[in-house]
Amino acid sequence: MKILITGTAGFIGFHLADRMIADGHTVFGLDSINDYYDLNVKHGRLERTGIETENIEYGKINCSKKHPNYKFIKLDLEEKENINNLFKAEKFDAVCNLAAQAGVRYSLTNPDVYINSNIVGFMNILESCRHNNVSNLVYASSSSVYGKNEEYPFSIHHNVDHPVSLYAASKKANELMAHCYSHLYNIPTTGLRFFTVYGPWGRPDMALFLFTKAIIEGQKIDVFNNGHMKRDFTYIDDIVEGIVRVLKNPAKPNPDWSGKNPDPGTSSAPYRVYNIGSNKPVLLMDFIRTIEKYLGKEAEKNYLPLQLGDVPASHADVNDLMNDFGYCPQTGIEAGIKKFLEWYIDFYKLNIKLREI
Repeated sequence: MKILITGTAGFIGFHLADRMIADGHTVFGLDSINDYYDLNVKHGRLERTGIETENIEYGKINCSKKHPNYKFIKLDLEEKENINNLFKAEKFDAVCNLAAQAGVRYSLTNPDVYINSNIVGFMNILESCRHNNVSNLVYASSSSVYGKNEEYPFSIHHNVDHPVSLYAASKKANELMAHCYSHLYNIPTTGLRFFTVYGPWGRPDMALFLFTKAIIEGQKIDVFNNGHMKRDFTYIDDIVEGIVRVLKNPAKPNPDWSGKNPDPGTSSAPYRVYNIGSNKPVLLMDFIRTIEKYLGKEAEKNYLPLQLGDVPASHADVNDLMNDFGYCPQTGIEAGIKKFLEWYIDFYKLNIKLREI
């Protein structure tokens, strides 16, 4: 198929584009390449897929130097006319919207960015899908939508009306907006609630990257909630495999859905949401200890209270993913962290040899 993937200078978008290119699909990547974190990492991802940094100009289509079935454009999702013109010209079969302003804590100090990118930008994607006969829209939601929920594991059939950050609220809004378009215009939409994604080419603002950098450089690491955190860490390849399966199987209406007892995870419209997580939450301190063992160096820790917008634990119920696609993530943190560390050492050209654990 011919697919538009937004956010291909980003962590998940880069890996998905790489996979879809390898699978022989015609892929069109889009990203604004903003400076939320180190541009060297973003440009490094693009270079890996044959998009040369010196050739990138805003609004100009770039052809990959490595893959004849891959093109890229630097563009903001907020620019409605440019986005719709792109859809009209390229006639995509499917869209995977991974572009968004990420980060829970950043939303506390820069809320406007989340409205522009995650709400206005997503609205433009929906409108362009509506007017250009896109047959499947898959989009990134987040485990953050579970907010104040304390019933574990988190299920797509639970109510998620109590977010604790604007980032989470923007992702919940995406799900509601997608449902409207599925209901009104019969567009198949699937929202994927990702759980703490990590791996090679990961985001520099995420815990694994921050911990690794600080430990190597002999700096303190911030450990929130005094270390009493649990996260459903999910390896990037497992996330990508889940996305690929959903892209190949557009959402269908649930024939058993009832307005008298509405199921939040499905609908009478072609609308679905799924959790993609490991279903094996890990204590933050065990996660840190695994990094320390590989590096052969103990981190100096700065224990802090739970941050505003954070939740103490996450745990994905992946039964629906298993039932509908016969799939759930399998990579354990030892294997996943090792692959990240190998990438980090290579990317920054460090003279470090990992320990065996």
